[in-house]
Amino acid sequence: MQRFDFSFLKTIDWESQRQSFWRGFRLVLIFGLFAIGVPGMKPNRNSSQFQALGPARDHLFDFAAWEGASVIDKVSMALVAPQQYMTDQQRGDYVLKYLQLVRNIEVSEQAVERIYVNPSITNPDGRSAGVQGLRDDLRAEQHRGQALAESIIEGQISEMLNEYGFGTAGQILPPVSIRFTELPTIMIVSPRDHIERTGAYALEHGLTVEQMDHIEHDVDHDLDVSSLIVPLGGLAMYPAMLIETPYVSSVFNVGSHEWTHHYLAFYPLGFHYGLSTDLYTMNETVANIVGGEIGWAVLNKYYPDYAGDPPDYTPQPPQQQEERSAAPIDPSVFDFNREMRVTRIHAEELLGAGKIDEAEQYMEGRRTVFVEQGYQIRKLNQAYFAFYGSYADQPGATGADPIGPALRDLRYYSGSLIDFVRRVRGLTSYDDLRKALDAARRDYEATHPAQK
Repeated sequence: MQRFDFSFLKTIDWESQRQSFWRGFRLVLIFGLFAIGVPGMKPNRNSSQFQALGPARDHLFDFAAWEGASVIDKVSMALVAPQQYMTDQQRGDYVLKYLQLVRNIEVSEQAVERIYVNPSITNPDGRSAGVQGLRDDLRAEQHRGQALAESIIEGQISEMLNEYGFGTAGQILPPVSIRFTELPTIMIVSPRDHIERTGAYALEHGLTVEQMDHIEHDVDHDLDVSSLIVPLGGLAMYPAMLIETPYVSSVFNVGSHEWTHHYLAFYPLGFHYGLSTDLYTMNETVANIVGGEIGWAVLNKYYPDYAGDPPDYTPQPPQQQEERSAAPIDPSVFDFNREMRVTRIHAEELLGAGKIDEAEQYMEGRRTVFVEQGYQIRKLNQAYFAFYGSYADQPGATGADPIGPALRDLRYYSGSLIDFVRRVRGLTSYDDLRKALDAARRDYEATHPAQK
């Protein structure tokens, strides 16, 4: 069984930890602010819509309990900060060992599940006892190493943010803070006659497929809406909630993505998060762009074997008109993003014509095609597009929405990532975005005359 080596703790100069106390004190203050201020996490329990949610009300995620436990762990680690006494190589090796441990836990849990699923095994508890014991030992080992792994990851993201110009006197504000956890699911609500996120409710982790389907059915029936319960990869509480994953690229991309939300919360773009569909999409797309770029930079420096190619925001030619048709899919050249884009555009055309039932039948038919192509989409409806269409840095569920392409172009025409963020953080509408893009393009062309 894999063990973590804590022998380096003997080298700590405990006299130097006095300054760490003040780091922890500042963290406590910031945690409290975010626990109160994160938008959308505290639904209005007196609203008629909340009262009509039916069984969903019985499955709301308890953020207060989660925040309390997380703050204690984070402050305790901040007071000691053992990662300061490790080399870059030791830090990188520690994170990779931790993520491998997460992978080993997944494998052992899958092994237990296969035993219980097998109808020929009459005593699954006895048959799986050894694997269960191994899994529990691995989980205990993971819990012992989690806080330090998180601190190392936070430090590596912070260092890269500093290199990219986000630091103030060498400090990243707000501090990068993440927490690996079992994330809540989220129920997205959209009207049936158009695609718009009008509600989002965090539900408890571990809902079964039957429970999700039952909740969605009752909400759709009672409110005459389209709803969908989806998993999350991260959530911008403070510390940021990150799904337990063995994939190193996901850890740094999502960690940087969620920090971007924390950063933007102090500026108009983030402060107005969720006030409109455009602002929701702008926030999530900006966070995806920053998360992708910072995440790649961390990997390229500390984990080059996992880095891959850097993000490319070179402006693309406009989508061809023929892609807007609901043409039959050629299985030999299936392109998920292209076909999802086709699906959304045609569904919106039907909804715009008042053909709600026809649009819903069309989306269900297209879902069947996606499933046949190996994409396990449980439901494809208005709520699906209201959620996934908001991450618009890549084509697909966003359909013909111009926000994603505009932000990609703005990143290209900005001199740097920090320049891009400074341009977008004060925006409060799509019209502001278009003006910012026009200004960035003029600045770029003035300094790159040969590339006009």
